[in-house]
Amino acid sequence: MSKSNNKTLILYFSLTGTTKEAAEYIKKETGADMLRLEPEKPYGDYDSAARRGDRERRNNIHPALKTNIPNLNKYQIILIGYPTWWQRPPMLIETLFDKYDFKGKTVIPFTTSMSTPIGPSEKYIRRMAQNDGATFKNGIRYDNNKREVRSWLNNLGLLK
Repeated sequence: MSKSNNKTLILYFSLTGTTKEAAEYIKKETGADMLRLEPEKPYGDYDSAARRGDRERRNNIHPALKTNIPNLNKYQIILIGYPTWWQRPPMLIETLFDKYDFKGKTVIPFTTSMSTPIGPSEKYIRRMAQNDGATFKNGIRYDNNKREVRSWLNNLGLLK
């Protein structure tokens, strides 16, 4: 996968700023375009977000997405960043796949978490991507190890 042959987009959801920091570092290293995913109704502070996120997960609620992605069709590679909540992506990521068609694209996740590895949440992204007809590539848990992230991006052929 050569960067010069593909247009790359970073989509990310961040509650506390950690995933935003990860997305910004990946943007710096790849030169990709970047867009923050925001719910129509903000999650609020950490405690209210935790309660709402748990309710959405338990009841399979896909919250409305405020963010509009213009010209998604011009991108071939989509990096999707999110915090890991209850060993999975927030339900807003489900909404992303409900609203947009990723057919023919390459989807690559990255997550932020205090301790949970990417494996448990990555399986959800893999399922959503494959159900859409996208190619899935393994992601990474961003823990501020810049050398590891650069190596991962290099292996994907995404470094600028």
